Amino acid sequence: MAPFSLPAPAKLNLFLHINGRRQDGYHLLQTLFVLLDHGDTLDFQPADTLSLRCDNPALPVDDDNLVLRAARLLQQETGHTAGARLHLRKRLPAGGGVGGGSSDAATALWGLNLLWGLDLDVDTLARLGLSLGADVPVFVRGRNAWAEGVGERLQAVELPPLWFLVVDPGVSVSTARIFGDGELTRHTPAITLPASLGAATFEAFLKEGHNDCEAVARRLFPAVDKALDWLQSEAGNARMTGTGACCFAHFADQQDAHNALRHLPEYWTGFVARSTEISPLHEALATLRARQNSGPA
Repeated sequence: MAPFSLPAPAKLNLFLHINGRRQDGYHLLQTLFVLLDHGDTLDFQPADTLSLRCDNPALPVDDDNLVLRAARLLQQETGHTAGARLHLRKRLPAGGGVGGGSSDAATALWGLNLLWGLDLDVDTLARLGLSLGADVPVFVRGRNAWAEGVGERLQAVELPPLWFLVVDPGVSVSTARIFGDGELTRHTPAITLPASLGAATFEAFLKEGHNDCEAVARRLFPAVDKALDWLQSEAGNARMTGTGACCFAHFADQQDAHNALRHLPEYWTGFVARSTEISPLHEALATLRARQNSGPA
């Protein structure tokens, strides 16, 4: 098969409520995932052995990287022995709460499923993804989703089109550190997902939500605190995604988001992105399959 590339899109948690804690230590939560048209890229090339390169020298390219772990998991599950030459082109910050590692793993599962001709279905890939991380299945399934449990119970939702400014305050936040903090709120009452999320309903529903991890991240990471305050002054609806560190605000249109980005302090980085109904990964997979099925010109 000829080499190909697939996107690994970012996600935002539009809110994140922690409703309790299981006896095994995992937190019970409710969150609303939205997928963006911005992210990393993973290149796939046939090879006899399995290898990974990354254009970010700070990231590991051994089994500490979820891309390689996803590849080895597929080999173990299927008995497949061929390799692949993988190249990860990073745009998303590590420890940013935008799902970079989890999205990379999901793209690796789908890409190798195609490269190796495994023909595994979405449910199987989502099950494998869950063993790599709680956020991986939402990227595998490729739809905006309402999530409950430890994040594994997903319900696809349709959301109105949204534009976001995402700000990276330049710090890496450990999920374990946030979830292990003694001051983390763990008893937010459960809420119910509305039957439909039109523009007006969505805005009202979003206002009900918050991120229980935000107070802890503000206290531990002053840069997160400052980024949230700046975004709030620009847009009035600032929120942190996941366990941090990235913060975001949504805007009425692309131009408003870009206007805010132009005012971003130079010591931070940021990007403007649009929400998607279907993941860019799944759109790219559909294009590749169509190309394969059409055969030579």
